[in-house]
Amino acid sequence: MSHRQLKINRAVLFQEIQDWSVIALGLLLYTFGWTGFLLPNKITTGGVTGIGAIVFFATKIPVGITYFCINILLLVLSIKILGFKFSIKTVINVIILTFLLTIFQTIIKEPLVKGEPFMSCILGGVMCGMGLGLVFNFKGSTGGTDIIAMIIHKYRNISIGKGLLICDILIICSSYIVFHSIEKIVYGIVVMGVSSYTVDMVLNGARQSVQFFIFSDKYEEIANTIIEQAHRGCTVLDGTGWYTKKSSKVLVVMAKKTESVTIFRIVKNIDPSAFISQTSVIGVFGKGFEQIKD
Repeated sequence: MSHRQLKINRAVLFQEIQDWSVIALGLLLYTFGWTGFLLPNKITTGGVTGIGAIVFFATKIPVGITYFCINILLLVLSIKILGFKFSIKTVINVIILTFLLTIFQTIIKEPLVKGEPFMSCILGGVMCGMGLGLVFNFKGSTGGTDIIAMIIHKYRNISIGKGLLICDILIICSSYIVFHSIEKIVYGIVVMGVSSYTVDMVLNGARQSVQFFIFSDKYEEIANTIIEQAHRGCTVLDGTGWYTKKSSKVLVVMAKKTESVTIFRIVKNIDPSAFISQTSVIGVFGKGFEQIKD
């Protein structure tokens, strides 16, 4: 194995470890928000966990068991439509989340915020949304209606958060069969609204892109370094400074917002006197960014 191949393999391994670490954190946040704020207050969420909660309050069957059994059926659909690699991640995530739900449900018996069901809705919804957003952002899934939302997002220009909201309203409304309470349905819808909004905020924040115009006599060195270190392509344009009437080269770079600091450091280290213009863009589609949708 060559040195370059070994370097690439190490980079891929490091990326996988990083991805799984963030996914694990997302699952932990989701479980904590759900078992700490929602379940003890008998607030039913959407998704398979919501179905599990309804079954639990009706039959005392642990949520983890119901969650795991339903997901086995849904994963068959996932493998066929979303692909084997995505589904393998989903299987692992389902196993991890089943374990976390079982453990946390035995540890947390009382709501962390007592006597404040609406506050529990907000806090629980935010934590669940943050957890799901982190999982989705690294190509993972917690199974259940997430799979359905992912399928809708793949074929239609509908955000994952809105897809989850549409899918989960029926589950929340079905809690009336157990609780006979309109108030519980209202609380559940509030949780879904907060959670869906938080999911979109996390995803959009991570995917926000920026555009750079870099003016420098050392444009070749800057472009090569950006490609090597930031792993972003560069386009060189011909320009003319109208004040000096001198021709110049302009680098155009599209990057994720989180990569801005890296690009600024590269330019500063090579040419501290360079002129840089940075603007936010609404959407960037193509290789390395969002896929072009029909």
